[in-house]
Amino acid sequence: MTSVGGPAAVGTDHRHEPHERGFHGRLNWLRAGVLGANDGIVSTAGLVVGVAGATTNRTPILIAGVAGLVAGAMSMAVGEYVSVSTQRDSEEALLALERHELRTMPEEELEELTQLYVAKGLSRGLAERVAHELTEHDALAAHAETELGIDPDELTNPWHAALASFVAFTVGALLPLFAIVLPPALWRVPITFVAVLLALVVTGVVSARLGGSGPHRAVWRNVLGGAIAMAVTYGIGSAIGVTV
Repeated sequence: MTSVGGPAAVGTDHRHEPHERGFHGRLNWLRAGVLGANDGIVSTAGLVVGVAGATTNRTPILIAGVAGLVAGAMSMAVGEYVSVSTQRDSEEALLALERHELRTMPEEELEELTQLYVAKGLSRGLAERVAHELTEHDALAAHAETELGIDPDELTNPWHAALASFVAFTVGALLPLFAIVLPPALWRVPITFVAVLLALVVTGVVSARLGGSGPHRAVWRNVLGGAIAMAVTYGIGSAIGVTV
C-alpha cells in the first residue's frame, strides 16, 4: 500500500517510485496494445502470404486480408470483453462481500486490517493507528486495496478493453495488408516479408521495454515466429496453388 502506513511513517521519499495503481494500469494497457498489434501483424501476414503463394491475382489476396483483419479484430475484441467482464464480475462480487462484512462486523474487519499491516512489518501500535485512520477515511478502499489488491474506483471497463484490442489488432493487420496488395506481383511477398519482420522488431523492442527486460530475446522470438509463420503459410499456399 502506498499511502499512510509505510513510506510516509519512515520519511521515505517515494515520489519517483512507479508503484502507483494508475501507473500499472496504463502499463498493462500499453502492453496489451502492443501484443494486440503484434497478433494483427503475424496472423494477417501469414494469411495474405499464404494466399499470395497460391495466386498472383490481387483480388483474392485483398479479400482474404480484409476478411482476416475483420475476423481477427472482432475475435480479439470479443475475447477481451468476455475476459475483462469476468474479471470485473469477480471483483464486484468481492467488493460486495467486503461491504457486507464492514457493515455487519466492523470490529472484526478493523482487526483484520490491523493484522494485515502488522504482517507488512508495522508495529502493532502503528498498524492500529493506520487501520483506524484509513477506516475513517474510506473503509472499503482500505480493505479492498490491502486485502484484495483492488481499487474500487478503477475497475477495468470491458468496453474500453474490447475497443483497445480491436484498434490494436486492426493497426497491426493493416501493415501486411498494404504491403501485399500495393506492390507489383513479383515484389509482393519479399516486400511483405521485410515489412513484417521490421515491424516485429519494433513490437519486440517496445514490449521488452514495457516489461523492463532486454530487447534481444523478445526481438528474436518475434522475428523468428513471424518468419516461420509466413514461410509455412507461403509453402502451403504454393503447394495448393500448384495442385489446383
